[in-house]
Amino acid sequence: MMSTRPVLLALAAVALTLAACEREAPPETGTSPTPATAPATTDTVLAVAESDPDFTTLVSALQTAGMVETLNGSGPFTIFAPTNAAFEKIPAADRDALTRPEGQAELRRLLSYHVIPARLDAASLVQRIQTGGGSLSLTTLQGGVLTARVDANGSVLLTDAAGGELRVIEADVVGSNGVIHAVDTVATPG
Repeated sequence: MMSTRPVLLALAAVALTLAACEREAPPETGTSPTPATAPATTDTVLAVAESDPDFTTLVSALQTAGMVETLNGSGPFTIFAPTNAAFEKIPAADRDALTRPEGQAELRRLLSYHVIPARLDAASLVQRIQTGGGSLSLTTLQGGVLTARVDANGSVLLTDAAGGELRVIEADVVGSNGVIHAVDTVATPG
């Protein structure tokens, strides 16, 4: 995957500059992200993920969890998509347990924790983090919360319910029904 870190750094710098120059706005209510511009592609986020070799484990897990129909639906979705390398951080025995029929419900719970039921591109994400005073709570499709912030290097970090951190390593992989941001770690819903 091509790195978009320079873009994220630039977006973070612009957002910080704008925030510093503008009068402080009152905090927004709710966690519904600002919609991104409509994409030119007709491929759903799932179809886009299927075409990316860094998401083969994710796509297989989504199929096993029965989430194909959902992610091929109208959305909108923002997926914080763990790469193959992120899944490799999970012990093999735990990965195997999740892919067995009796683990399907837990796998679905885990994967739906990476999906936000709204379209949130990188620029909107950074803007909302800054507007939120440095952090943004995102309610996931699973019902849990991921907390987003921008670190000192301009990277977007997410903190999961267990206190683990995920780093966005590629942003704005656009589908017709949402956007994908690749992350380096699998989130734990708690």
